[in-house]
Amino acid sequence: MVRQLRGLEPDMRTIHLLRKYNPDQWGGTETAVQRLFDGLRDQGVSSVVYCPKLHQNPDSDPLGAAGHAVRRFRAFLPVLGISPQRKRQLVSVGGNLMSFDLVRALWREPGPSLIHTHTLGRIGGIGLTIAKRRRLPFVVTIHGGVYDLPTNLKRNLSAPVEEGFEWGKLFGYLFQSHRLFQDADAIIACNEREAGLLRKKYPAGRVVVQGHGVPLSVYRQDQREAARSAFPAIRGKRVLLNVGRIDPIKNQRWLVTQAPEMFRKYPRALLVLAGACTNESYGEALQKQITQLGLEQKVLLTGGLPPNDPRLIGLFQEAEAFLLPSLSETFGLVILEAWATDTMVLSSRTSGAASLLRNGQNGWFFDLENPESFHQALDQTLSRSDLAKELVGRGAEEVSRDYNLAVLADRMRKLYEQLIEEKSHALRDHS
Repeated sequence: MVRQLRGLEPDMRTIHLLRKYNPDQWGGTETAVQRLFDGLRDQGVSSVVYCPKLHQNPDSDPLGAAGHAVRRFRAFLPVLGISPQRKRQLVSVGGNLMSFDLVRALWREPGPSLIHTHTLGRIGGIGLTIAKRRRLPFVVTIHGGVYDLPTNLKRNLSAPVEEGFEWGKLFGYLFQSHRLFQDADAIIACNEREAGLLRKKYPAGRVVVQGHGVPLSVYRQDQREAARSAFPAIRGKRVLLNVGRIDPIKNQRWLVTQAPEMFRKYPRALLVLAGACTNESYGEALQKQITQLGLEQKVLLTGGLPPNDPRLIGLFQEAEAFLLPSLSETFGLVILEAWATDTMVLSSRTSGAASLLRNGQNGWFFDLENPESFHQALDQTLSRSDLAKELVGRGAEEVSRDYNLAVLADRMRKLYEQLIEEKSHALRDHS
């Protein structure tokens, strides 16, 4: 590793802000940030992670186990008049949290070189305020999309708050949440469409496109038996895999609607939905739909699986096709993970997928409004093995070439160094 070759201890200390870190609800964002932290450590950069406290201890702590410092602070959702279920949903996915503890903790954190927020809203605003006061560079990464979101999805994300009274807006103004992008030293987007919209909105800002990566050596170890032992139902089946949190954005119910036709054509097929449930009402509706269609023996829900878990890698390796019907994907890390395990990708047309997938060249697109396009793509995958191998091979080549973790981490470190140097020059000029 780079740092080991240098023989140096970490020479840069960065603070990272997360709106949520619950290992029992692990998702793509958590995977992306852990891989970033691992890569940065190999580049001589240590990461201190700030995230809200949990009501109960999780079953594991992958970030802590990987050697990264995790600091938890008390946080709350300043909204009145919504149900406990909706409050849990907001905390799990999109809630604009507030914390007084975080203000004190960031002010007292010793020796940071930079603050990097992976969340917006009030938590991001607190990071911005402290960065200004401590004269540190401030970086924002957009993981879930801001301007690059379908209109109906934006409406659904804000609906639970609109039903209640959000008494915490004053804190947003106090900590300048509305100036997050305008005052950031760098904004990191995961795809070119989001970056273009940001550049149009903030022409004076520094907007950088930075994707995520996959540890290829880990994903290319044969883990099929780990998956078969954990999920015996996959033995002898043609596995069709979806990976993502159980949430309306990920749109698993659309897949279940298509399942009877899939199983009619391919009786040995098994639909596997791997991911933690972050929306209780949606999860209940999904279970009810599976039962009503009589698919209990044909659809397997695995629950959440930790990052780089052999069972999850084994599921990818067992799958004949990876199915991604999401309403929105800012990047689509799971596409890279599928390619890393030589699995064909079929995806809806989201901005993240469009930045990776080329229809008929390294995978297949389908139109959610035209289910027949999905079934045609699935037929191409399951009945034309030579073509499928050719397309998957191209995807695997792209992962190896363009999404190497060391290259991505080195690029991030260089951005940090540039921002730190610029901030230092600016402070000298004003002194």
